[in-house]
Amino acid sequence: MSKKGLVRDASHAGSWYTASKAQLSSQLDGWLAAVKIPVQCIGPLSEGQTVTELPTPGARVIIAPHAGYSYSGPAAAYAYKAWDVSKAKRIFLLGPSHHHYLTKAALTRCTHYATPLGNLAIDRETTTLLHKTGHFDLMSQSVDEDEHSLEMHLPYIYKILSKTFGDNPAAFPPLIPILVGNTSVTTEMTLGLLLAGHLADPTTAFVISSDFAHWGTRFRYTHYQPSDGQPAQQLPASLSTAPSKPAIHESIKQVDFECMGACESGSHVAWLEELESNSNTVCGRHPIGVVMAAIEEVRTQEGTPDIGAFKFVRYERSGEVKRVSESSVSYASAFAVM
Repeated sequence: MSKKGLVRDASHAGSWYTASKAQLSSQLDGWLAAVKIPVQCIGPLSEGQTVTELPTPGARVIIAPHAGYSYSGPAAAYAYKAWDVSKAKRIFLLGPSHHHYLTKAALTRCTHYATPLGNLAIDRETTTLLHKTGHFDLMSQSVDEDEHSLEMHLPYIYKILSKTFGDNPAAFPPLIPILVGNTSVTTEMTLGLLLAGHLADPTTAFVISSDFAHWGTRFRYTHYQPSDGQPAQQLPASLSTAPSKPAIHESIKQVDFECMGACESGSHVAWLEELESNSNTVCGRHPIGVVMAAIEEVRTQEGTPDIGAFKFVRYERSGEVKRVSESSVSYASAFAVM
């Protein structure tokens, strides 16, 4: 892992988000400024609770989406506005692998990740220690740069760190990017155990990259839950009359909220069972599962069953699907206080 000065290019700048430093900075500031106190929690288990401090003290762990900023940028702001990095000395960033098949997780070979705002340094010491455990592969630079799930968070991370530590990247806590593959339950628990010590450290913050339901024939997911108690089904592409009880977009929301409730429960098993039940296409299911397993381990080690409960504060979709020919992606933002 001893390559010096290897910078991961901001390969999706100019397409998934603007490559203009000034424009990007202004967009991020605008989305963050739009998040006003009080923020109402919306998750099935946190609904009715109110967030009155931003950032929220101790909210070292967030879940935020990773689509193009025109779609998910405003939703992600809710997680990043709550994120507490005031004591951070390192930042873990976990995202799913969309293009490169993995059965465990992979670390970067790079020393820096570029953004249009400036470069973020990689915590080489920690990545080296993690690699030595034998549970992490190393990404090639092409795999690293092809993946968007990590990159889409970098400008937000840079922006929040600059607001906290001043606009001096040399003073920023370094980054530990982890690409999480199609992990088994056992692998998620193993990775969670390895990360639990870092999660318990009050000077470590976490970002989990995940979109929620990818609905439509192009995603091969047309799950529909009728409101009359009939069994759920996959709607055929040839269906000429769209169901209305409920509308398709309301069924999508119901499935997403069932998954959000399982996440808020704090139970890794409940999370896995819910995804098994409705087959929801949550692309960050494995990174979320790894961190949920880590949180459970910290709770066990410290005897603190109430820490690390996720609270969802924003939910949006790229569109409201009414017909089977349409599609949408869901974006949800959450934080957890450790």
